[in-house]
Amino acid sequence: MSTVGKAASLLELFTMAEPEIGLSELARRAGLDKATARRLLVALAAHRLIEQEPASRRYRLGAGLSRLARIRDANFPFARIAAPVMKDLAAATGETAHLSEFSGGALLTVHVELSAKANRVNVNAGQILPLHGTASGLAFLAFSRSAVTEAYLDKPLERFTTHTLTDRANLADQVRLAAERGYSRSAQGYEDGVHSIAAPILGADGHALGALSIASPLSRVDDATAAVQAGAVMAAAREIAARLTGEPLPAP
Repeated sequence: MSTVGKAASLLELFTMAEPEIGLSELARRAGLDKATARRLLVALAAHRLIEQEPASRRYRLGAGLSRLARIRDANFPFARIAAPVMKDLAAATGETAHLSEFSGGALLTVHVELSAKANRVNVNAGQILPLHGTASGLAFLAFSRSAVTEAYLDKPLERFTTHTLTDRANLADQVRLAAERGYSRSAQGYEDGVHSIAAPILGADGHALGALSIASPLSRVDDATAAVQAGAVMAAAREIAARLTGEPLPAP
């Protein structure tokens, strides 16, 4: 792995659940010796991409990342444009809505609107979603360029639950089904007890930039509920795409 790759691997270890991590743990998780990890962290800190908490000496993401994020959002305001549509979607369905963007070969969760219900599915901003294990991933693959989809289908597929699609033929069938109906449906493919419906966010070229999903406790979803959610998520995805590209809102 290149030096840049090693440094990036350190940044990707931080999550909403674990925003601060010590040197030894960072080195262990990244598969680096402590001296190498320390050297990379010093370089990242020099560019304000990492900072060290003075009291605990643990590391956390730096303000330099916020600056870069603001620049990117000003030029590609994906989450900002989607947020009000997602708020309405979560309110209308009573379930958690989350938006993901394809970047670096994976779907990255960029915005979440949590359900107001006590029993809800929690999704974290920054969470990476496997394409074969989630409705978001299936929707994205269904509307991606064929080269992207074919390359993913050739990869080893990790099993997350007993319901994860790890057979390539079955996965290809689900991708084709999602392409035909305009949305995908996944039950417990990534997390036990979770049901999701997703639709692609299409760019001006007609290919997916990411996906919008509604995540519900499996116990609350039957076929009738899923059909209502599918209509809602497809309409919301079309509206986000229209706002993002400046194109007229396409017909359902």
